[in-house]
Amino acid sequence: MRFLSIVSLAAVVATAVGADNKEDKTLTPLDQKMTGIDGKEVDLSTYKGKVVLFVNVASQCGYTPQYEGLQKLYETHSKAGLVVIGVPANDFGKQEPGTDDEIAKFCKTNYKVTFPMMSKVVVKGEGQCPLYKFLTSKETNPKFAGEVKWNFEKFLIAKDGTVVGRYKTTVDPTGDEIVKAIKTELEKK
Repeated sequence: MRFLSIVSLAAVVATAVGADNKEDKTLTPLDQKMTGIDGKEVDLSTYKGKVVLFVNVASQCGYTPQYEGLQKLYETHSKAGLVVIGVPANDFGKQEPGTDDEIAKFCKTNYKVTFPMMSKVVVKGEGQCPLYKFLTSKETNPKFAGEVKWNFEKFLIAKDGTVVGRYKTTVDPTGDEIVKAIKTELEKK
């Protein structure tokens, strides 16, 4: 009788755990939490209903001047509902070696960045953060899947949390391609 009770209890626990895992499954990139560059938790779901541009950034890259364009993009379209989110990573050429405090100071001093910045993460390979696992996986993002190739790749997220665009490092954040896509998404209800 005692054996049956333990087995029954184990089945109940397994069922409950399975149910929790189903409920906790990330459905969009905005259904998770990260750490902000200030060390505070950021619930990305607060950005649902907005158009979000995730960009993996680095301070010592040839593309670092894109911070200027990203800030301009944010200033121009934030009132309409755009959020640019910088995600520092040191995965490419070790071009983001600084601490979160150093990165924040660099961004503010050199590019007057006011858009949200996350804590430094891994965007490819071992230790990849959940956001970038979602953004690059064929299972969760079949249309735009694939490993991040370099700093300043951009992922555009619609108001409903779906990934609607991916842009290579070389695509200027203030260029027609991205601006047109952002405006299209901002105009949607």
